[in-house]
Amino acid sequence: MAWTILALAASLASATDVRSCQKVVLTGEVSAGREWKVAFGEGWVFRVLPIDTGKSGLGQSGYSGWDLVVDRELPVGFPDALLLATPPYNSINEREVGTTFGLRAQDAIGWNPRSFRFLTNLTAFRESQKLFQSLSRDGQLRLVGPELYNRNTPEAQATRRLMELQRQSSAGEFHILDAHLAPGISDAASYAENWALASPKTPHTIEPATGSKSTPLGELHWMRFFVTLWLPGAWQAPKELHATRAACPE
Repeated sequence: MAWTILALAASLASATDVRSCQKVVLTGEVSAGREWKVAFGEGWVFRVLPIDTGKSGLGQSGYSGWDLVVDRELPVGFPDALLLATPPYNSINEREVGTTFGLRAQDAIGWNPRSFRFLTNLTAFRESQKLFQSLSRDGQLRLVGPELYNRNTPEAQATRRLMELQRQSSAGEFHILDAHLAPGISDAASYAENWALASPKTPHTIEPATGSKSTPLGELHWMRFFVTLWLPGAWQAPKELHATRAACPE
């Protein structure tokens, strides 16, 4: 069902692309456990946030890496504007550059570049947050499946409206330029084999694991990257970002 929803969301989002966008390119680097952020105009901020390592701690059964996040200068809580516009939910997703869902550190850098969507209309963002929360139970989003999608139940209506609001989303791309990591020693998951094969194409340096003990999934220690955002044509980006006029992605 997740992939059905993803395909629907992608078609809705692409249907709203206009002829001309404001293109912004952000460059940066981030270390494990640290945050990187840049304000890109009209009260919005792009963040690279460390993934919660959990109680077990990095290098044991905890995760390493970062989440790609778009939210307000004063964060307004979960879910953020990038998560809302980038399905599938509750599953492996292009917004997580880390050792989640069975990805090893080397697989995570092999998934490069990554494409995502994000909301920039504040009204649509706040409504989407409320819809997402109304459909969430026990930390999991309960979207209505295709067989119930057109019914008039509250859940079906909320699902349809959440997908409709994604028409107002913008496109982005995250590209890893270099990385430092301790590779995982487990075999690649079946769905990650292509990323494992592609990992040598991303420049990287192998480093010892935390505590000098290798782990199944490995660790991401540092990365350098650039982010491309295609914003609405009338967007007021900060002058120091040197926004340029460009065709919107299809």
